[in-house]
Formats: sequence, C-alpha cells, structure tokens
Amino acid sequence: MLPLPPKVLTERNDPLHLIKTRLDTHGRPATIQGPMVRYSKLAFRETCREYNVDITYTPMMLAREFVRNEHARLTDLSIGSADVPVIAQVGVNSVVDLMRFVEMVSPYVDGIGINCGCPIREQVREGIGCALIYTENLLVEMVKTVKDKYGDKLRLETKIRIHEHKVPERTLKLCRRLCDAGVDWITVHGRLRTTRSSEPVDLDAIKYIVDGIADRDTPVVANGDCFTVEDMVRIQRITGAHGVMAARGLLANPALFSGQDKCPWGCLERFLYHCSEVGDGLPIQLILHHVHCMLESMQVRKKLLKQIMNLESFAHLLDWLEKHFVLLREGDEGYGTGTEVPLRE
Repeated sequence: MLPLPPKVLTERNDPLHLIKTRLDTHGRPATIQGPMVRYSKLAFRETCREYNVDITYTPMMLAREFVRNEHARLTDLSIGSADVPVIAQVGVNSVVDLMRFVEMVSPYVDGIGINCGCPIREQVREGIGCALIYTENLLVEMVKTVKDKYGDKLRLETKIRIHEHKVPERTLKLCRRLCDAGVDWITVHGRLRTTRSSEPVDLDAIKYIVDGIADRDTPVVANGDCFTVEDMVRIQRITGAHGVMAARGLLANPALFSGQDKCPWGCLERFLYHCSEVGDGLPIQLILHHVHCMLESMQVRKKLLKQIMNLESFAHLLDWLEKHFVLLREGDEGYGTGTEVPLRE
C-alpha cells in the first residue's frame, strides 16, 4: 500500500457528521451495519447500503497480521467507491501496531474502529477485543496517540462492552477518559463479556453511558438486539443514542433498516449481483452462509435450506437457486424489487 494521506472528510463521507445530524435531518438515528468476523465484507456492505444503512464496518482485521503480512492486506481490506463512509475495524493490543495499521489503512477508509468488545477467548487471551476495557490505560493511550497525530483528519471510534457491575460506573469512567483522549464516538454493546447473545441487551446501561457523557461532545451508538425498524426506534428512545448498530439482524435481513421485517427476495438478488461484481475474494462458504441466513429469514422450507451448504461453487449456487426459484439478474425487468419468495412449482 502506498503511503498516502488520510482521505479528506466531507459531509458525505464523515461518519461523525452523519451520526450527529441524522436525528435532525432524517427523524431517525444513524443506521449502522456492525462489524462481523468474516461476514461484513464488501459485497454484503454494498447490499446493506441499498436499504438505508448510513455507515458500514469491515470485518475485524488483526493489526499485527495486517502490518506484517502482504497476503493479509490483500485479503482483509476490500473497498468500493460507493462504500462510503466505511469504518475499518481493528483488533489490536499495541500502540505501535495500531499506528502502523492506521498509516496503511487511513487513505482508503473514512474511520478506524478499535474493537474492545469481542468476547472470543482467543482474542481476549491476546489482549484484544474485550480485554481492552480491562486495560483502560492502554486503550486510552492508543486513542490519544492516534488523535494527537491525526486530529480531525481521521475519525476514531471504540466499540466496547459493559463491565461486570449492576451500575456500570467503571464503564462510564472509561468512556469519559476516552472522550478526553479525543475519541470521536463510542459504540456501546449493552452486554457483559460473559453475557450470551440469547440474553436481552441492557438498554438501561447504554442510557447510563449516554447520560453520563452528555456534557461531552461525543455521541454514543447503541448496539444489541436490533432486528426490526421498530427495535431501532425503541432502542433510540430508551437510550437516547445518536445511532443504532445492527449485526445479526442485518445478516439475516440486510433490508432491516428500510422497514422490511423479513428479507425481501430482491435483496438476495442484489447480494448475488454484488458478489459477482465485487470480486473481493469472498469464499463460497461465506456466500452460502449469507444466502442461508437470508432464505431462513424468508421462511423458506428447511428441507431446501439443508441443501445449500453442500453446494461447491458460486455457479452451483446460481444453478440451485434457478432450479427452485425464479431468479432475476441485473438488467432483467423486476430485478431487485421482489418481496415474496418466487418458488417454482
């Protein structure tokens, strides 16, 4: 990668501007596609953008691997001209690695997000993800070092979870320190490191953070349990957050933020088109998983769903879909607009 300067931020591609203004300009919070390991690559992000997603995130990239391994750089970061604004999420446990990562990535993205929320044991053991909310001094130092060098030329976010307290005072103290260090916004996943995704998100804890940094000019994005537009409205109303992030909800239904409670058939057609056009090395098993999640949202018969993961290539997937459904391609009349599943008899 060439040593280029960070991208110039304008109202169109500045994620902080969108987060701060969406409530006033659109009457809703900023809508954000959350980072997902492996699954939030370019074809998926471009699909989400067609359905009222304001900001997208790359999958988490490991800073140490990215800065040392050319293969990792080629496979981990895929960017498109329409994918704006996009945040590169990074797993990191070193100021030096973070600064090298930022130098390499900042010309191609609109912001950097430090992952302080991933609860996977292997990541936590290495001081990445959730481990960072327990090593507050390191996290604050990383934020301050980036912002001292780049200032408002580069947006920087931290995505955190809640510490193990009934009243998350430790989490609030951390957030206030991050604000003072210059972080542009904070995304709060309202669960503990040990909380399962099947347990309800703690919206009151997110509200506690929002209220607790109200004297700072740092917006909060609420994350967790957003599966419908109604969820988005409720989450924003309860927490007072400026933005709402969805991950699992969008994986099943990329059209979530457009007000559709289940994935429309046209959304699947658009995703397949982006897969064929983007060429970002999305492995077939990941494409099949995306398709499986979308068809499951459409309540396609389980007998058919079981067949998907046995397909061996993108061509086999298209053949299988055309065998069982009426599949339109880009350029066909009605492409990308269907809502109901067009099963063949």
